[in-house]
Amino acid sequence: MADVSVFRSGVTLAIIAAVCTALVAATYQLTHDRIASNEQAWLEQSLQPVLSGVIFDSGISESLLTIPAPHELPGPQAAAVYRVYADDMPVAALFVVSARDGYAGAIRLLVGVDISGVVTGVHVLAHRETPGLGDGVETTKSNWASQFKNRSLQNPVAGGWKLRRDGGDFDQLTGASVTPRAIVKAVKETLQYFDANAAAVFAASADSAKETSE
Repeated sequence: MADVSVFRSGVTLAIIAAVCTALVAATYQLTHDRIASNEQAWLEQSLQPVLSGVIFDSGISESLLTIPAPHELPGPQAAAVYRVYADDMPVAALFVVSARDGYAGAIRLLVGVDISGVVTGVHVLAHRETPGLGDGVETTKSNWASQFKNRSLQNPVAGGWKLRRDGGDFDQLTGASVTPRAIVKAVKETLQYFDANAAAVFAASADSAKETSE
């Protein structure tokens, strides 16, 4: 009798496990598309702030190019580039790069550059800078990053891509110079990369990203 009871319990547990597995699978199938759609919308919304003034009709995240290290963009890791189009013509590129010389470590940046090489916006994605000092580079804390809009390699010329205290054109933050200095350098390096590689960036597919960086 005991063996029968154990057998029945085992069968019952197996049935319950099978039902639970089926429910999880069904739930995944029902929600997967919605989750993917929400994630896509969130990504699009996150990228848009650096495209002020750019007219486009493509999905921002639909033409992602990953450029593996080593490359000449700021940061040692792979760089992501979101290419933006209007009427199938390239109008801008959004670079996810890292300013390596932050006070407390690398600073992840989103740098928008239009097809003519002009900055459309800069947004700090992640950092570990000191609260109340270096974190002023965040767009939610100040408008410091807005000074990059409409800048290019010709505005200012090469010597101007520094903080004012270093003889350049860019403001620092009150009480903090290391963090803004690192970001100014990273934005300049991004513009230099775009100036040298724009045609290849827009021509490349994700599969040929490595060739673009060489």
